[in-house]
Amino acid sequence: MPPRDRRGERPVVHSTSEKRLGAAHPRQEGPTDLRLVPPALAAWATAALMLDASAGWVAGVAVGCLSAAVLLLGARRRRERAGPVMKGAWPRISVAAVLLCVAAAAVSAGLHGADVRRGPVPELARRYAMVTAEVEVTSDPRLTRPRIRGDHAAPASVLVEGEVRRVREGDGAAVVTRTPVLVIVSAGAPGRVGPISGGRSRSPWLELLPSTRVRVEARMAPALLGGDRVAGVLRVRGRAAPEVVGGPSGAQRFAGRLRAGLREATDGLPADARALLPGLVVGDTARITPELDEAFKETDLAHTLAVSGSNLTIILALLIGPPGMAQLVERRGLAPRLGIPLRATAVLGGVLTLGFVIVCRPDPSVLRAAACGAVVLLALATGRRRSLIPALATAVLLLVLYDPWLARSYGFLLSVLATGALLTLAPRWSEALRRHRVPPRLAEGLAAAAAAQALCAPVVAVLSARVSLVAVPCNLLAEVMVAPATVLGFGALATAPVVMPVAKVLAWGAGWPAGWVAEIARTGAALPGGGVDWPGSWAGALLLAPVTVAVVLIGRRLLRHPWLCGVCLTLLVLVVVQPPPLTRVITGWPPPGWRFAVCDVGQGDATVLAAGPGSGVVVDAGPDPELVDQCLRELGITRIPLVVLTHFHADHVAGLPGVLRGRSVGAIETTGLEEPADQVAFVRGRAAARYIPVTRAVAGEQWRTGALSWQVLWPPADTAPEQDGPNDASVAMLVRSAGLRLLLLGDLEPPAQQALLRSPQGALLGGVDVLKVAHDTFLGDHPLEGFRRQLL
Repeated sequence: MPPRDRRGERPVVHSTSEKRLGAAHPRQEGPTDLRLVPPALAAWATAALMLDASAGWVAGVAVGCLSAAVLLLGARRRRERAGPVMKGAWPRISVAAVLLCVAAAAVSAGLHGADVRRGPVPELARRYAMVTAEVEVTSDPRLTRPRIRGDHAAPASVLVEGEVRRVREGDGAAVVTRTPVLVIVSAGAPGRVGPISGGRSRSPWLELLPSTRVRVEARMAPALLGGDRVAGVLRVRGRAAPEVVGGPSGAQRFAGRLRAGLREATDGLPADARALLPGLVVGDTARITPELDEAFKETDLAHTLAVSGSNLTIILALLIGPPGMAQLVERRGLAPRLGIPLRATAVLGGVLTLGFVIVCRPDPSVLRAAACGAVVLLALATGRRRSLIPALATAVLLLVLYDPWLARSYGFLLSVLATGALLTLAPRWSEALRRHRVPPRLAEGLAAAAAAQALCAPVVAVLSARVSLVAVPCNLLAEVMVAPATVLGFGALATAPVVMPVAKVLAWGAGWPAGWVAEIARTGAALPGGGVDWPGSWAGALLLAPVTVAVVLIGRRLLRHPWLCGVCLTLLVLVVVQPPPLTRVITGWPPPGWRFAVCDVGQGDATVLAAGPGSGVVVDAGPDPELVDQCLRELGITRIPLVVLTHFHADHVAGLPGVLRGRSVGAIETTGLEEPADQVAFVRGRAAARYIPVTRAVAGEQWRTGALSWQVLWPPADTAPEQDGPNDASVAMLVRSAGLRLLLLGDLEPPAQQALLRSPQGALLGGVDVLKVAHDTFLGDHPLEGFRRQLL
């Protein structure tokens, strides 16, 4: 038996383990091998710089580094011939390795950058030429997020990444090329997609599979950002479906059938589970709504919506068992239970990895996920950390050489940082927590979430200009449910093409944990103090880095004082939750006894009528869900008996998801003129998803909730209003609240305002205390002058 320390718990020295790398225990594995880290980082930096460099610069860097490396290696060989190797030989080899990797990265980046700049496409883009092009699709098509312009929503577009294989301008000759482009398809095509529609039809462009070749007539345009990996933008307009001139490859057809089967198996699930489960399993985010996507970003759970190495790790861990057990006789997992030997298990793991890459699309992001997942798999299989950092460095080096554009990818950077945190910081932090009597499972999960957040937070701040205070608990809670959802989801994926009823049962089982993950994201995003605004720049990232280090150091000291930990945790909870009574005492907002509040939402309207503690009637929702949601949070509104949407212009209804977020809503009342149609479909889709009834406002009806009452004045039910579009169909209300009378006119235009004055309801307008002015209402002339006389 090897000697033990004074406590008799573990071997004393690394050499007694009788293994070159030591025992599996982390304290017995010797120092971490960092020799591959400098070459990987050097190749990464070189690739990022050389993508835009000229051919002369690329050749100069490559030749210079290669020559220097040859000289160093030649000098070492001469020293070996002359006598024993000197002590400085290994540093020379390390420097030579760095130089060789820099040279290789420069060449690879130069060639990939030249692909963007060569050929006819860049010149055609600079001239905004009309062209006929054959484009090979290289990624899954996706939709743009909704944008509000004035009182209308901008049309949605389908984005397709591809490579131009043949291009012709006008009646000229076709030129064969291979240039990356971005295709933007207007929503005016058949099967168009409403910009923010809840019940939208699916565009045929969204059905295209990678490797499909299509012919398009489009106008070329230059890329908006310099240094992008596309040479230009193809803007496709018109009402024609894509003209397919070459079908997808067999592998992509197979992957497409599996993905389509998973979507079909999840059709009967609740909205959040139906949207989230394909994203958890294969990165299919086509059903993710903008508000759910925003909730995942605010809680730093967005990594679960993309293909990541954790997906592969979960499946392979199910196969080989827990960490450190793969090479033992007592190994666990499905493989030994099925009688599969270790070598066959390794082969099966490789097959699963290959299948993962095919189904999730063999593009660089998926290859990155597979490589990082393989690194974590090495930890699971061997339990040794000493070889993991070299494995991660090797994965980074090979991926950057394969696709130098990854060197500029924020996703790649976050993936590497998260994986590095799991391999370096998480084990040490987990051990420290266990020493303070934290249960092992909880310690491991908490350490992993905290370590990943600590290293990734500065980069996330650059992207979102925000630091999440709920990321660690949200990731910790979600981690428990991601594994069962992923395993059952992969089961549904595999069985859907064969036995759909079984796939639906598995999808139903996976829907419960998937819905739980979505609820965690929504709840975390709804917390008033869930995040802190932060400068969204690299200067802000550099500022956040020392703040993170300080928090970690303070946290280590706090672990020694449990009572102080409890006090700090309580203060953090109060900051995040921000209970309305405490917030009112500190900020003075909202004032006691408030009756009517106007939310700052930019162009558009969103107002709130107090209807009791934590309750309010919302009149219009503004154009931005985030702004109206923040306003309602500050007012402490958690229950909404009624949402009144005066008319269907986007600057009054597009913020509806923010009103519904985390609140109970009794009903939605709207005007009778259902225009524009896409906004009507959007409102009804959001209401249907939450099972909220939608009613029509009619002049003369009266409502009451608590001390708040109101009467609808406009539009009339029996006669058509003097309309000039949706504005003249706005719902106008006379509100009474504790002796206060308010007149809310929506966006009535002057003719409709005069018609309201002449209507039977006009006689009710005397003695109004507050007037919310309408669209195009102005002082000194009609119709406000008429209202002024009537009100007085």
